[in-house]
Parts: sequence; C-alpha cells; structure tokens
Amino acid sequence: MSDDAKFMARALELAQEAAEQGEVPVGAVLVRNGVIIGQGYNAPISSNDPTAHAEIVALRDAARRFANYRLPGSTLYVTLEPCTMCIGAIVHARVERLVFATREPRAGVVCSQGNELDRSFYNHKVVWEEGPLAQESAELLQSFFKARR
Repeated sequence: MSDDAKFMARALELAQEAAEQGEVPVGAVLVRNGVIIGQGYNAPISSNDPTAHAEIVALRDAARRFANYRLPGSTLYVTLEPCTMCIGAIVHARVERLVFATREPRAGVVCSQGNELDRSFYNHKVVWEEGPLAQESAELLQSFFKARR
C-alpha cells in the first residue's frame, strides 16, 4: 500500500467516526515527514461551529501541536474535495500538497467548481491530486445521505 493510500485510509476511518456521530462523513489527516501531525473529522453540528470542517480541525490540531499556524512541508489528505473556506485555510497554513479522495461536484473548489488552487493571486502554491480511495469515500458519503432520506 502506498503512503498516500495509507494516510487516506486513516482519513476514511475518521470520516466513519463523523458518520457515527451524525456528521457528514469527511475525515482529514495532515502529514509531515511520514508522520501524522494533525487529524480531524467534520464536526460542525456537535461543536456548534460552522468552521469545523475536517480540514480545519486537522489544521488546528497540527497548529496547536507545533504552536505555529504555518505548516510548511505538509500534505493534507481529505476524503472529499475541499470547499472555499478550507482552501483558504490550506493556503494560509502553507500546506505543500493536498490529496483528496473524491470530488464534491456542488461545492468542491479544487477542480469541480472554480479551480481555486490555480488562481495566480495566492501568495502560496499548493500542489494537489485526487483519487486514493475515491470509491470508498464516495460510497460512505452516498450511504450516509441515503440513510438520512
């Protein structure tokens, strides 16, 4: 199993934890030098915090550990393509690389809606790719929403 698949598998475990708590099942893991330095899952409902997306929770976790809001040299693994808010946080945290499992056709802004990371006005460039465990992530999301309808 590649490192990307290994870290995405952990993010998928976190997404499952979110689902078990009634949150949209999205998980995120921040890695630097092969070590998880931050992790989280969606928790806006349980935390009464509209910014508690998995990516933000993972970035906050790492920032607290290192007492620094900048996290250069890191890779963020997330089970769903990030939204506008999360892309802003990823850029500001100076994350080097973003890897997401599956696209979010309505609100994902990496490649589904807007291509935000390709904008020339950002003062930091984030390399991105998609695909590890895409099917598993999509199935978890689909089963979560199907059960709620």
